[in-house]
Amino acid sequence: MRKSRNKKGIKALLYSLIIVFGLVSCAGNPYAKTNRIYKKKTKIYSKQLKQLPAQENQNESALHYGEYWVGTTNFNLRKPNYVVLHHTAQDSVGQTLYTFTLPRTQVSSHYVIGKKGEIYHMLNDFYRAWHGGIGKWGSNTDLNSSSLGIEIDNNGKEEFTDAQINSLLDLLEILKEKYKIPAKNFIGHSDIAPSRKVDPNKYFPWEKLAEEGYGLWYDNAEVEKLKLETEFFTPNPLVINLQSTINTRIPFLDKLVFPEVIPADFNIENALKIVGYDTSNLTAAKSAFKLHFIQENLEQAFSAYDIKVLYLLYKKYL
Repeated sequence: MRKSRNKKGIKALLYSLIIVFGLVSCAGNPYAKTNRIYKKKTKIYSKQLKQLPAQENQNESALHYGEYWVGTTNFNLRKPNYVVLHHTAQDSVGQTLYTFTLPRTQVSSHYVIGKKGEIYHMLNDFYRAWHGGIGKWGSNTDLNSSSLGIEIDNNGKEEFTDAQINSLLDLLEILKEKYKIPAKNFIGHSDIAPSRKVDPNKYFPWEKLAEEGYGLWYDNAEVEKLKLETEFFTPNPLVINLQSTINTRIPFLDKLVFPEVIPADFNIENALKIVGYDTSNLTAAKSAFKLHFIQENLEQAFSAYDIKVLYLLYKKYL
C-alpha cells in the first residue's frame, strides 16, 4: 500500500515538474510553440535535400536515365542576391512577430528590426521567405526566391529611429559581405511592386544607405549641371562661323563650359526599365521611383529635376 502511494506521489511530482518546466519555458520565450513548428519544418526540408537522385524511382520514369547514378562533387546551397527592405505597417514589433508566426497570414521575413534596434532573425537566410509577393525587378519575377526580406517596425507614417537604421546598417554590412550582394541590389518593396506597395515610406534614408554601399544614388551637383534640350540654348552660330572663317582662336570661347544636355529623345519608360522598374503601369513606376529617389512632391507629375535624376541613375544602371 505504501509503495503504491509512493509511486503515485512520484508520478504527481514528475507531472508537476513537467508543468512547471513548461510554464518556465513559455515565460522565457512566448514563441516556444511556433519555434517547434519551425524546427519540424526544417527537418522535413532537410530530409528532402538529403534525398539522392539515385533514390528516385527511375524504373517507372518516362525519362531515359543512364546506366548508373553519378553524383557531382561541385555544388553548394543557393544564396540570396537581393535584399528587399520593408516597413511593417503595423503598430508594434510584437504585432509583426505575432503576424509572422500565424500560418493563416502566409507572410514572413528573414529579419525584423524593432524601434530600439533589436534584430529578430526569423528565418535561415537560405530559406525562401514570403515577403515580396507578386513583383518584378528587371527580368526577375520571383524575388522571394532570390532575396532576403528585412522588415523594419514602422507604421508607414513615421520616421525611422536612429537605433533601427544603425542596426540595419550593421546587418547589411554582414549580409553584403557574406553573400557578395551588389550595391544596386538593395531595393525596397515599393520598387518591386509599384502598383501595390509603398514601403519603406518617404522617410526612409536611402541616400544614407547608398553612401555606405547599399543601393545607388546620385550627386546633386551633377543634377544641377544637367540641362534638358528645352532648357539649353546653343551658342550663336555667327560667332562659331566667324571663328572658323578667320581660322584663329577667340580665347573667351575656349573657356566656355557647356553643360551636359539630356537628348530630346530620352525615353523615361525605357530608363525606368533599365533601373529595374516594371513599367507595365508607367504611372505607378514613376511614383515608385519618386518615393525611392526624390522623396518629396510625391503627388506631382515628373518634373525636369526628376527627369535629370532618372537620367543620371539610368547611366549608372546601364
